[in-house]
Amino acid sequence: MCSRAHNGGGLLSSRCGDQFLLDGHPEYWDAPAVTTTTSNLQTEAGWDGPYYRARAEGFEALFLPSPDEVLDEVCNVDAEVHLPDGSRWSATIFTMAEVDRLMKRWEETGEAAGGRCFWCSDGLIVRDPGIRGMVSVIAELLASGEFEGAFHRLDDSER
Repeated sequence: MCSRAHNGGGLLSSRCGDQFLLDGHPEYWDAPAVTTTTSNLQTEAGWDGPYYRARAEGFEALFLPSPDEVLDEVCNVDAEVHLPDGSRWSATIFTMAEVDRLMKRWEETGEAAGGRCFWCSDGLIVRDPGIRGMVSVIAELLASGEFEGAFHRLDDSER
């Protein structure tokens, strides 16, 4: 999994759905139904230590955003998905705009063939930013049978 720094705390203030997270208190937001091409996706989500945990029918996703990131603007985040069979899967999720930003920065630093390529062993690229949209993409990948190609299965020894 691509690494991402965090300090283990909650956000000081962030808008999440129709409620706010204030002063780092782990408040749950009431996520409205997100309509996907496969079904109506109902989720519940909130902070659990450094993780932002989202539960939806058929899976639970743990995201590791930076503590000061606005959840609707997350564009580069490590995620771990837990399935009902007990299996755990990981990916680093990037938006297309974030990949472009990184490649432009790497042109200056010389990384990744001078910014001419992008690679990450467990990378998943999505069109739009935000945790809610990422949860919806995970649900759609599971429903379509494409999930196992997009995420990396973790061994039990990696717990």
